[in-house]
Formats: sequence, structure tokens, C-alpha cells
Amino acid sequence: MNKFFKCMLLVLLSSSIQAQQIEKYLIATTLGDIEVELYPEKAPVTVQNFRAYVASGAYQNSSFFRVCTPENESDREIQIEVIQGGNVSDSLLLPPIHIETTKETGLKHKDGTLSMARLEPNSAQSSFFICINDQPELDFQGKRNPDGFGFAAFGQVTRGMDIVKKIQLEKDEDQYLIDPIVIHSIQAL
Repeated sequence: MNKFFKCMLLVLLSSSIQAQQIEKYLIATTLGDIEVELYPEKAPVTVQNFRAYVASGAYQNSSFFRVCTPENESDREIQIEVIQGGNVSDSLLLPPIHIETTKETGLKHKDGTLSMARLEPNSAQSSFFICINDQPELDFQGKRNPDGFGFAAFGQVTRGMDIVKKIQLEKDEDQYLIDPIVIHSIQAL
């Protein structure tokens, strides 16, 4: 009976590990590579949206185009530090997606979190951002966006935060990079 119990426990643990799938992607930029992992079990709509842009090649030769720094955020009440990328031509945009809030997913905006940019709830399309340092005001009920929905976190940088920080240090004017950093490609690993 003891062997049977151990065997069943092993099967359950194995299936539990397989159920929590993680997808890995490489974001190749002019300043270097950023590796990220995505969480389709926690944020299925958002991950599928990102996957669709990757599969269509829309992110190829897009860019990181916006940075939020302590200097260019100094006049805002709620300050954040992020880099934003994934701008694609209007002809390549997919329909906006439903916002999967951090309350729904359990994912938080921590250092290195990958999340979708948006103007209002259910308006995210291709543009995404990466957090530098913890950014709790971007979570559900955070104060950065007056609607309180926050943003849809769906992944995490696993390698290349030094590149993310290099991008943040590039020269900007009103948060927009003077010379955007080209995203050569985003590919599944």
C-alpha cells in the first residue's frame, strides 16, 4: 500500500507540473537579447494575443519606443519605471483583447514583469511593457490608471534585465525615445 501511495503521489505531482506550462521567447534588439517566459495558464487571453503577433511576424522590426524614468515621470503623482515596445503598423493590429487583471491572474507587476499597454480596459493590442523595479500601482486597484483595472501582466524577464535597463537609459523626449531601439524579432525558444 505504501508503494501504491508513493506511485500515485508521483503521478499527481507530474501531472501538476505539466499543467503549469511556461512558454519562453527571445526578444532580439539592437542593444542585445531579452529572454522572457509567459504564463498561458494564468493569463491565457493575453498570452494568446502576444503569440498571435509573434506568429504573424508583426513584431519584426518594431521597436522599444517609450521609457518611463524617475526624471521624465517627476511631474506625475504616481510614477513608474517601464520600457514600452511592440508598436506595429495599423494594418497588422489585431482586435483589442479583454483585460485579464492582476486580481484574476494573481500575477503582479514586479521587477521584470511583462505586461500589456492600454489606454482603457479591454483596449490592449500589440504594445507591451517591461517593469523596472516593482510597480504595484500598475496592479488591479493601483492608482496609475484612474479606472483602477491596472494592466494585464502575462510574463517575466528571465535573462536580459541589463538590456532592459540600457534601453531605459537611452535619450528620450517626453518619454519617447529619440532613437527607438529596434526589435529585430521575437521568437519562441
